[in-house]
Amino acid sequence: MSGGPEEASSPESAGYAGQPWRCLEAWLRDAEASGAPEPTAMALATASLRGVPSVRYVLFKGRDGDGLRFFTSYGSRKGQELSENPRGAVVFYWPSLARQVRAEGVVEQLTAEASDRYFASRPRASRLAALASPQSQPVASRAELEARFEALDREHPGEAVPRPPDWGGYRLLPERWEFWMGAAHRLHDRWEMTRDGQGWRTTRLGP
Repeated sequence: MSGGPEEASSPESAGYAGQPWRCLEAWLRDAEASGAPEPTAMALATASLRGVPSVRYVLFKGRDGDGLRFFTSYGSRKGQELSENPRGAVVFYWPSLARQVRAEGVVEQLTAEASDRYFASRPRASRLAALASPQSQPVASRAELEARFEALDREHPGEAVPRPPDWGGYRLLPERWEFWMGAAHRLHDRWEMTRDGQGWRTTRLGP
């Protein structure tokens, strides 16, 4: 791999050791430039208070301080689990680049103001869909959802679609990161970054 794009973007060779955010941002740019579908999609794992896990994809919506932002319904399964057990783990995976990033840590809600700002930036139809959907709750039919969407469309004809009170943002505050790059013969490259005072300690791991 010497001299190739993979080597040039590894945490060691690119000078990202101890700088997980710089590495994530660089790899996201590479994924976007490569045309990877949904490059900001990340699988989010949560668990109930009893330790029963669940996982689903959400979209990474930028950095909030030291946290990875995402938005969802507080009443969804992930929202309910985070209210009981406010810890989570995420993974980004870009198959075409043979790269993966993992992060795990405490999850906390964003402020109502931050959620309002992001909600207002969404396309109007997406805002109406969030208002129409009782996320993770049983619905009688697709027709019922569409009828609710259409009713809300008539009720809010302009851009002022209100944010549902049970919908908003979270940020995951990483305590541990892992960066993985595929290599020949399954002799992959892995780097772990863990908290070390105000910085991060980087350790190469066996694949």
